[in-house]
Amino acid sequence: MRKRNHKKPAAVLAALALTTALLAGCGSTAATTESTAESTAVSESEAASSEETTDEGDADEVAAKNCADLIDAIYVQERTDDTDAQCEAAKAAWDALTDTQKEMVEGENADPEYFGRDTGDAGNDDPRNEDEIGENELLVVSFGTSFNGSRAADIKGIEDALQAAYPDWSVRRAFTAQIIINHVQARDGEKIDNMGQALDRAVANGVKNLVVQPTHLMHGAEYDEMCEAVEQYKDKFESVAIAEPLLGEVGEDATVINADKEAVAAAITAEAVKVAGYDDAAAAAADGTAFVFMGHGTSHTAKISYSQMQTTMQTLGYDNVFIGTVEGEPEDTACDAVIEKVKEAGYTKVILRPLMVVAGDHANNDMAGSDEDSWLSQFNAAGCFDSVDTQIAGLGEIADVQQLYVDHTKAAIDSLNG
Repeated sequence: MRKRNHKKPAAVLAALALTTALLAGCGSTAATTESTAESTAVSESEAASSEETTDEGDADEVAAKNCADLIDAIYVQERTDDTDAQCEAAKAAWDALTDTQKEMVEGENADPEYFGRDTGDAGNDDPRNEDEIGENELLVVSFGTSFNGSRAADIKGIEDALQAAYPDWSVRRAFTAQIIINHVQARDGEKIDNMGQALDRAVANGVKNLVVQPTHLMHGAEYDEMCEAVEQYKDKFESVAIAEPLLGEVGEDATVINADKEAVAAAITAEAVKVAGYDDAAAAAADGTAFVFMGHGTSHTAKISYSQMQTTMQTLGYDNVFIGTVEGEPEDTACDAVIEKVKEAGYTKVILRPLMVVAGDHANNDMAGSDEDSWLSQFNAAGCFDSVDTQIAGLGEIADVQQLYVDHTKAAIDSLNG
């Protein structure tokens, strides 16, 4: 807490005023005595007012810091026996704050947007954590997002498509990001299973056949961790199969592409072109418009997938489509590198869109945010484009992308049948 310069108590100020009057001499008139009394009264009033203001300021800081500490306590990747109570405590502390105090919330990860940002109606989502699963479970595993609108449109969109395609299987959900699970639970009261909870639920419900469909983009770190978690439960089911992520197999180098990447490239480009109001990518190119798809990026060996997606775009004739990543891995996908590519190609209009299953924090902040390091700000700051626009939408809400997940799940189900 910041140190404050407190004014002297009223009693001390009064004593000083009286001493001043006495030093003026015993011959002071009644008027002087009266003036001294008035001055003392004013000093006492000012001191009292100052103390009250200081106390209120301290109380605001204490309340805001308490809330920030409670938020930071649940901004963790590990769930404990205390997590549910901690989520409730953080929300209760936030609800008790005044508007002024809410603006003062600041911690290692805590800020006013944690509870205060409107990300859509959580009521449109379905955590899919019910029991009575039956013998066949289709567990859809996602990293997750705290953005309610995107969670319902993208993750739930994929889950709904899978449930419609496979009515004999019970679709359930698991998120791998406990930080996001805690955020959604604390803010919206929606409880989403993590991997351990989801697998324990499957075992407790007597599931015999388990198919795991990740919504992950590629065979990256999140995919590997998911596979490790499933492996620990493998002997608890009669059969287990893990489906491919969206982009399928990785391939050895940037020149290797596959049918999954071609399908994704065609689907996301068609959607971006349609939203932008063009008939096709060629018409957009003729109008000087380039599309930049911003992915996350990774240090994992699977990062070559981004380079392969760029190769795929070129192979399909989408010369005005560029692939970038927030993390700048691979290096030629960093924002400054992509800006140079678009500029050298001669395009004067740019449309940014996420290459991510959900349009969450990265899409809204890293891509389209107002900070100077967002992609929107950097492209504008480059000073070589007539316009830079954004399309904030995840891949999961695109029907053709949902169909790819349906196809991957079918392959996994078929593998159980030999």
